[in-house]
Amino acid sequence: MKLAIIGTGHVGLVSAVCFAEIGYEVTGIDSDSKKIEGLKKGIIPIYEEGLKELLDKNKNKLKFTTSIAEGIQEADIIFICVGTPPKTSGDADLSIIEEVVTQIASSMKSYKIIVEKSTVPVQTGIRVKQLMEMKLKGKVEFDIASNPEFLREGMAIYDSLHPDRIVIGVESERAKNLFIELYKPINAPLVITNIESAELIKHASNSFLAMKISFINAVSTVCELSGADIRKVAEGIGLDKRIGKDFLNAGIGFGGFCFPKDLKAFRRIASKLGYEFGLLEEVEKINEEMKIGFVDKIENALWNLKDKTIGILGLAFKPGTEDMRYAPSIDIINALQESGAKIRAYDPEAMEEAKEILKDITYCKDAYDVAKGSDCLCIVTEWDEFKKMDLKKIKDLLRSPIIIDGRNIFEKEKIEKLGFKYKGIGIKQ
Repeated sequence: MKLAIIGTGHVGLVSAVCFAEIGYEVTGIDSDSKKIEGLKKGIIPIYEEGLKELLDKNKNKLKFTTSIAEGIQEADIIFICVGTPPKTSGDADLSIIEEVVTQIASSMKSYKIIVEKSTVPVQTGIRVKQLMEMKLKGKVEFDIASNPEFLREGMAIYDSLHPDRIVIGVESERAKNLFIELYKPINAPLVITNIESAELIKHASNSFLAMKISFINAVSTVCELSGADIRKVAEGIGLDKRIGKDFLNAGIGFGGFCFPKDLKAFRRIASKLGYEFGLLEEVEKINEEMKIGFVDKIENALWNLKDKTIGILGLAFKPGTEDMRYAPSIDIINALQESGAKIRAYDPEAMEEAKEILKDITYCKDAYDVAKGSDCLCIVTEWDEFKKMDLKKIKDLLRSPIIIDGRNIFEKEKIEKLGFKYKGIGIKQ
């Protein structure tokens, strides 16, 4: 079986390399010629642990091109992995999907399955099928399918090869059987359903996880007001098997491209279908409030922000990636700068991405460089290297021994014994 993957971003490139690892011949297609030329030379355009090594290992099974017409001809299955960014309304912008499907239809000469792997609103499959029928040249059979991805940035290779489940939305036995054959090498439950259900599973899953994060963050505020400790409260909640411990780490809120985008899109989808999903509106509101509350903690610790130097550790929306899309650090730093603060910042992977977004910042070489001359140190992304810092050295470099921990990576009691003033999330101050 031969595969074509259109789009070589986080989802497309990881999927291409992992399908090659399983044993398939894969053609990666992207309109960005610079990216494609780099991939042909083994240059990875994103940071994902282990991806470079896996690409090099399977280079004989991988091809890359900028031409959809060329890339899909020998493929049995075509995966569409292009961006679906949000419009100002919250709707997903499907213009790239439309463009890609039009090119597929005009180039196809034999039966293929066209698969939505990009996150799309429910009923997009209907539109894709209609477009294919309009643009096809001659009588060529095809199937439309939905096969949403559930990859965590930083863990994407593991999630591709060891998924919790594989969701497949199909409308024919032929397509169903091809997918069963495709995923036979992977040991995971197959959820086979219609296309609409598969499309909805993706948005519903991300929205539920975002809701879980906002719930524990709201509980963390109650903990601070009552004297409870969110770490123990979360532990007690998470040991209930009906709930589970994942996504119960209180902090400054979620970011990244998926959760914020999919929340807005799911609300819009529901609204268009006649249901106002107020619960998800509250999830978004709580997430924004956590960033505002974090800035308030910094201001309370320093009294005034004007002309203060704030050290920021972590810029990416989560550890294990360079991704700055919707990163909490952006809103936090902008708010601090609006109050007259100066920023020193460091991230192990996201510095170049950050420089395109955040201006008038002193970008530092490591955590110790950030601490040098700063009035406090703020943990914004929970990279492992920050957990292993020499805190005595950090204390000597800071103007004031203050740590504001937005991810609760430290134990309050231990930090205070070292002479720091410490503020965490959901912990008695």
